[in-house]
Amino acid sequence: MTDQKRPAEDDGTPKFGRLLIVLLSAVALIGLITFASEAYYR
Repeated sequence: MTDQKRPAEDDGTPKFGRLLIVLLSAVALIGLITFASEAYYR
């Protein structure tokens, strides 16, 4: 009998590396938008 749902090694643990990359890219994007809008309205 084959088990269709195998538990992953990191099952239940948050992926902090991926979360950190997403947060840093979001902050960089907000900074870029702020810088671009500042340069545009001057």
